[in-house]
Amino acid sequence: MSGHSKWATIKRQKAVTDAKKGKAFTKHAKNITVAVQTGGGADPAFNYKLRIAVDLAKAASMPNDNIDRAIKRGTGEGKEAITSVTYEGYGPAGSAIIVDAVTDNSNRTLQSVRQIFEKNNGKLGGEGTVAWMFEAKGQILIEKQPGTENLPLELIDQGVDDVKETEEGLEIYTAPNDLEKIKKFIESKNVKILSAEAIMKPNQGLELTDADKTKLEKLVEALEEDDDVVSVHTNVNL
Repeated sequence: MSGHSKWATIKRQKAVTDAKKGKAFTKHAKNITVAVQTGGGADPAFNYKLRIAVDLAKAASMPNDNIDRAIKRGTGEGKEAITSVTYEGYGPAGSAIIVDAVTDNSNRTLQSVRQIFEKNNGKLGGEGTVAWMFEAKGQILIEKQPGTENLPLELIDQGVDDVKETEEGLEIYTAPNDLEKIKKFIESKNVKILSAEAIMKPNQGLELTDADKTKLEKLVEALEEDDDVVSVHTNVNL
C-alpha cells in the first residue's frame, strides 16, 4: 500500500518467500514493459520511469535476464502488448482508494478488481471518483542509520517537497520528475535507501476505527494479491 503503512508493507515485500517471488517478478516485468512504452524508450539513461522500474525489480532480486526480456517486450518483441490502467473507488467508512495495474486484458482486470472491492466492503467508482484527493509524488524511505543526521536539511536545499522524521527513519517526498535526482543525491552520501517509487499521496489523511482499519487492510491485501495490480494507494492513516 504505497503512501501508508509503508514501512511494514515494504519490509514484508522484501522478505517475500520464494514461492511468491515468481508472482512478484511478473508484476515487476509488466511495470518495466509499461515504463518502456510510456516513459520514452528502452534506454534507462533517457527514461526515468524505466530506471525506477528497473531499480524496484533489482531490489526484489529479479534476475537481469527477466529484466532484459521485459524491456524487449516493451519495444514490441515477444508477447502481446500490455497497458497501464488505474481504478478508483471507496473502501470501508468512505475511505478513498486508487489502484494501479498493468494488464494484457483490461476487461479481465476490471472485473477482477470490481469483485475484490465488492467482496471486501468497498465499491469501485469511475474515473475522477477519488483522484482529486491525491497528488502524484515521488517517495523515498530511509531507515535510521549512521550518516543521516544532517540529511533532512541537505535534502531541503536540494528542493524536495517535504522530509518527515519518524520512528522508523526518514520519509522524503519529491516532485515526480525529481525522484531520480534526489535518489542519486542520497546514494552519493553512502546512505542506504529502503524504497524509492512514485506514489499517489493523499492531500489529507483519514482516521478510521480499529474495526474499519482491519476491513480496509483486508481489502488492500486482496487487491495487492491480484496478478495485475502493481500498487494500491489510500488516504487512510494506518
